[in-house]
Amino acid sequence: MRLYIKIMGFILSEIDTVDTITQADFTKNYLNPRRPLVIKGLTKTWPARDKWTPEYLKQVVGDKVVPLYDNSKADPAKPINSATTHMPFNEYIDLIRSTPTELRIFFFNIFKQAPELLNDIVMPKDLMGGFLESMPAMFFGGSNSVTFLHYDIDLPHIFHTHFGGRKHVVLFENKWKRRLYCIPNATYALEDYDVLNPDVQKFPALDGVEGQQVFLEHGDTLFMPTGYWHWMKYLDGSYSLSLRAWDASISRKAASLYNLAIKGGVDSVLKMTLKAGYANYREKLAVKWAEKELRAGKPY
Repeated sequence: MRLYIKIMGFILSEIDTVDTITQADFTKNYLNPRRPLVIKGLTKTWPARDKWTPEYLKQVVGDKVVPLYDNSKADPAKPINSATTHMPFNEYIDLIRSTPTELRIFFFNIFKQAPELLNDIVMPKDLMGGFLESMPAMFFGGSNSVTFLHYDIDLPHIFHTHFGGRKHVVLFENKWKRRLYCIPNATYALEDYDVLNPDVQKFPALDGVEGQQVFLEHGDTLFMPTGYWHWMKYLDGSYSLSLRAWDASISRKAASLYNLAIKGGVDSVLKMTLKAGYANYREKLAVKWAEKELRAGKPY
């Protein structure tokens, strides 16, 4: 029986969790219907599961300076994902292990710095194909750091494996995007509400939106299907690896290219050119669309 929890407007159910799964079951029950899944045993044979300690990662990456991001709302005059500050990697790892911090590392291709780490992971090709083997990426965060609510612009399927602590993840199907106050021409939501405690008086379209949640632990792998909105909070200083794969459909690949060209390139140019005026216009339009969707009773 699936447990549903209402968190101040959102109706959240638990994500299905298995230890292992066959390709046939995965394809039928999760890949084809695009349903999230946690696979706890996927990494049991990975050297990374035991090997990737903070001290080991410090050793192989060293003092490479990395960009860091915090929980503050995006500056309308800058492209999305503009860094807040920079720090040597080894010092950053010491920081997140010793004290709560909002600072996080976003989409870090650690394998360019330490290619030997590729020997410690296994692409789950026994479950599906289409993996972008040149694009594994890591994400690091201190306790209190949050990844804002968004979906990935290139629309991949994602196998997201967590290491070294706990992480709270909340997911929503893409059909809810307007009710989530999606910013026009973008793949992220209005940043003025707290996902764990949304003000449904101020943002009424959030009330009744259905999602799923999970608390990832060391070694857990979350399968996030293409287009899923995700919000993440690091409960401990820890880190994750994302492996990305194309959806098999031609239409999904076409949508990915459109997003990269229009929602990525054009949007960044407009933001930097029109600055706050453009940002304010988009936020008002996001509210208008959300309220219209709510009045219409959508999504059906």
